Amino acid sequence: MDKPTTLPAPPTAPQRPYSYERHGVTISDPWHWLRDPKYPNVDDPDVLAYLKAENAYFEGWKAEHQGLLDQLFEEMKGRIKEDDSSVPIRDGDYLYWWAFKPGGAQYRTWYRKPVGGGEDQVIFDEPIEAEGREYFRLGALEVSPDGQLLATLADYDGSERFELRIRDLSSGKDIETVTRVGIGQPVWSSDSKGIVFTEVNDNWRSYRAQYHRLGADPADAATLYVETEELGFSVGVGKTQDKSLIIVSTGDNATSEVRFVSADDPSQPLTLISRRKPNREYHVDAAHGKLWIHTNDDHVNFRLAEADVASPEEWRTVIAGSDRVYLTGVTSYRDHLAISSRVEGLDQLLLRTYSGDETQIPFAEASYSAFFMGNPEFAPDSYRLGYSSMVTPMTIYDYHPESGELEVRKVQEVPSGYDASLYKTERVMVDARDGAKVPVSVVYKRGFEKDGEGKLFLYAYGAYGHAIPPVFNSNRISLLDRGWACAIAHIRGGDDLGYKWFLDGKLTKRTNTFNDFVDVAKGLAAAKFTRPGRIAINGGSAGGELMGAVVNSDPELWGAVVADVPFVDVLSTMLDDTLPLTPGEWPEWGNPITDREAFDYIRSYSPYDNVKAQGYPPMLITGGLTDPRVTYWEPAKWAAKLRATKTDQNLLLLKINMGAGHGGKSGRWDKLHEVAETYAFILTQTV
Repeated sequence: MDKPTTLPAPPTAPQRPYSYERHGVTISDPWHWLRDPKYPNVDDPDVLAYLKAENAYFEGWKAEHQGLLDQLFEEMKGRIKEDDSSVPIRDGDYLYWWAFKPGGAQYRTWYRKPVGGGEDQVIFDEPIEAEGREYFRLGALEVSPDGQLLATLADYDGSERFELRIRDLSSGKDIETVTRVGIGQPVWSSDSKGIVFTEVNDNWRSYRAQYHRLGADPADAATLYVETEELGFSVGVGKTQDKSLIIVSTGDNATSEVRFVSADDPSQPLTLISRRKPNREYHVDAAHGKLWIHTNDDHVNFRLAEADVASPEEWRTVIAGSDRVYLTGVTSYRDHLAISSRVEGLDQLLLRTYSGDETQIPFAEASYSAFFMGNPEFAPDSYRLGYSSMVTPMTIYDYHPESGELEVRKVQEVPSGYDASLYKTERVMVDARDGAKVPVSVVYKRGFEKDGEGKLFLYAYGAYGHAIPPVFNSNRISLLDRGWACAIAHIRGGDDLGYKWFLDGKLTKRTNTFNDFVDVAKGLAAAKFTRPGRIAINGGSAGGELMGAVVNSDPELWGAVVADVPFVDVLSTMLDDTLPLTPGEWPEWGNPITDREAFDYIRSYSPYDNVKAQGYPPMLITGGLTDPRVTYWEPAKWAAKLRATKTDQNLLLLKINMGAGHGGKSGRWDKLHEVAETYAFILTQTV
């Protein structure tokens, strides 16, 4: 059913002839001109005029619904503690935490105080750093081992090129700017006089690890490692939990290679652990003179191995791979290996002594998310955990291994009030068309009738092996209290049910992801949660690609669609190896430049290439002008083609953040306004 609007006619982007040929196939792309050739500098007047016209059209829609937008924003803001703070955590001689200052601060302030007592010290004040800026994001914050210096990485425009600065904590003044194109996490040398960091090149690829000695000219930083063999590999650095080694890793979405050097002297040559092998991942920690290696070399669900530092290539199995237990992470502390795993899609947390005794930390709910968090010390007295479910607010625990006690340190507050007993969550298994059983996490307010007339908000991601955890979201209550059910589809492409679940949604199996999502929607309709046309859907980035695929294939199912920073121009992006991420993405999607089969397969589902003359549901599409991950022209071209092709009169909105990147706006209230826009759109458009 068309859902007309009182808005004037929407803007249109003219078509300009453009085509290219690959593998003997000519591809026409008349909206190619929306890509400014000067990107990341976008100053083409025609491009800017179109984006501004679309934004003005979006603002016109907002003006029609300002009352609802304001109501949603105030509801959601009322559920967030304005002066929220983290639980202090010990690191060396200090306790560290962050807090939002009273008065509605958009950004955190970071504090510390001596373990033995003393005054609180502000070590970094994000509100001051963000003052007068349209965008600010703190990417990393690392205190030196001697506690005297602070390294920060900050992004000031959403381009994800971070400035690395060194601050003297006694004076609060920045004393050095090491690089303006940093990324990732910086690592201090043991003597606190040097810093190891990674940089991106002009194509936004993290290509090298540098070592800078404080006081020296940053231009003279020593290159520890530069990636030259694989165009799509990214370089990262870290430090082992025992703080003895600095780790330098390189890899893509399927293959990794790790080196290390003593944190006492990072200028020494790196030691290679094991040379890269296609489709083998491994991750490394160190304790008690051994390397602890988490790898999928002989089982798809990973195993844990150990190796001697002196002979790092000789791996001995400690925990074998398992069809049932998916090992997701291992950290080596003094007394325990902290092991994260997933069994049948549910998180498991295990502490294992070095003699082999194991203790599983128990959780009661049938569906939940649990994870180790915030344990910077090598020998903690307790282990910090996070826990949540779709009805249980985030709870922070300290687990005491000696007594087995789970000590509650913080429960997420909902200032306007929240009664968990008013809501119910279910875990539903839906049969996909090929026989796979897809788990779905559903939450609704008690009293929701499964009569086939309910409205459903369905979310999914489905790529890169990223599982979407079934956690509490206070914003969601605005939908639940209006009678909606909300669901997360744990579709293939994520690793919710193990690493094979991820493999079964990538490369030549990519369309499983889209089919799973459609089948989940149909399955929930069959279970009387809803019916076709009353399902609002949302996904971002690769999840935005999902939105584009399913709206092409099954438009009649959806009442409204919100696609955030959607990766929809898949074919032309994967054909362009000059774009920042393309080479690193080939292990996920395939390389259509060299592989005709990959070309044909991507072309068969690429959302932009498969827009057709048919009715489409109401759609809200977002993008970011400075986004280096999904470039702004992907959502812009898609919206333009949809406007020119679709046969309905349903509302189509395009919003481009002109001062933000992939994650949208940066302040917590600014982000909340964007959630209100999403909710207002689906509430007004799903009938």
